[in-house]
Amino acid sequence: MSAPSTRRSFVALIASNVLGGVGVASGIAVGSLLVVSLSSVAFAGLGQALSVFGAGLMAVPLAGLAARRGRRPALALGYGVALLGAAVIILGAALGCLPVLFAGLLAFGAAQATNLQTRYAASELAGPERRGTWMSMVLWATTIGSVAGPNLSAAGGQLGSAVGLPALAGPYLYSLAAFAAAAAVVLLLFARRPAAAATRVTSAAPISALAALGWSARHPVARFAVALIVVAHAVMVGIMSMTPVHLGDGGHGLGVIGLVISLHILGMYALSPVFGALADRSGPMRTALVGLVTLGSSAALAFLARDSLLAIIFALVLLGLGWSASIISGSVLLADVDSGAVRVPLQGATDALMSYGGAASAMTAGVLLAAIGYGGLALVAGALIIPAGALGWVANRSRRVPSRGASAGEPHVRS
Repeated sequence: MSAPSTRRSFVALIASNVLGGVGVASGIAVGSLLVVSLSSVAFAGLGQALSVFGAGLMAVPLAGLAARRGRRPALALGYGVALLGAAVIILGAALGCLPVLFAGLLAFGAAQATNLQTRYAASELAGPERRGTWMSMVLWATTIGSVAGPNLSAAGGQLGSAVGLPALAGPYLYSLAAFAAAAAVVLLLFARRPAAAATRVTSAAPISALAALGWSARHPVARFAVALIVVAHAVMVGIMSMTPVHLGDGGHGLGVIGLVISLHILGMYALSPVFGALADRSGPMRTALVGLVTLGSSAALAFLARDSLLAIIFALVLLGLGWSASIISGSVLLADVDSGAVRVPLQGATDALMSYGGAASAMTAGVLLAAIGYGGLALVAGALIIPAGALGWVANRSRRVPSRGASAGEPHVRS
């Protein structure tokens, strides 16, 4: 990172992820509980689903803005929309109005879309041999905020009560402040066009998100990368979003629930540099295998030992680790798409599908929890890994380094 603008931009990505992590995690630990307090357990997954769906709605527009005007305005806009969402959530909770709360949760999802797109911004600052490491370092920065966020639940509840809000709305006050600070960091520090990023820009006009997905469907490795990211996120969201409700039904308080979610998020981000280095040194395909196996182990443990708090904690940590390895390896595969006309739209489209898959998983999870319990939910979520593994097997058999280069619209694949 020799150019000052590149160094400053990388610092901005690190700082905004710390702040964004606080904002997202402060609300994520109590979101389902807040919805239940205004409705019933059957609607518990809907709140998380709306946030994840909101992330999907923002992913493509943010990627389009990044392709046209650069990452700086796209990231700042994303945090701004999330800030608005946090404010509307607080308003909905104060009014006891479920539709207003749902509208806020939808906009709140923009924070997750923005945090996820910072990893692609980092890939544009790095050389091909270091993309996994740099992307994972940015994701790792989220650890600080994401682990601290859920542990602010109790203090947030006290703060909310002190200012006349419902206790479960209090943590969103931290989200509001964190998103405002993240947007300010991006606007002040992230360069309009970092020097290193310019080398990844082509003269080709970006294609539509739908066309990018159509392109990926014809290329086994790109197809696997998309499926891996979507499935990993769906499995993670489905199990994670219902764990607070399951623990609450078991008599555990906000302190225990916050600790479990913190450890889960620690698993999601703390070892991301390890998986990034593994992707750079051993290849993203091998790292993807690690991710799928770890996700499967987590679902199996949650199914077999669903009544043990210790086992649930261990399963949630494994769930985070499997998500981390899968997201990083899939993201490296997408970042290795050499055609600028395909790369950024495909990244946005994949993040949108990732969020839609997570939203569907969260919404279904509440119904499954009520119908077949936490163990049955874990079993259904784990079954999603099977088709992703099959696509990975096909991709592994077909991988090659194309000789035609970026002009052919082919991905440069590392094993």
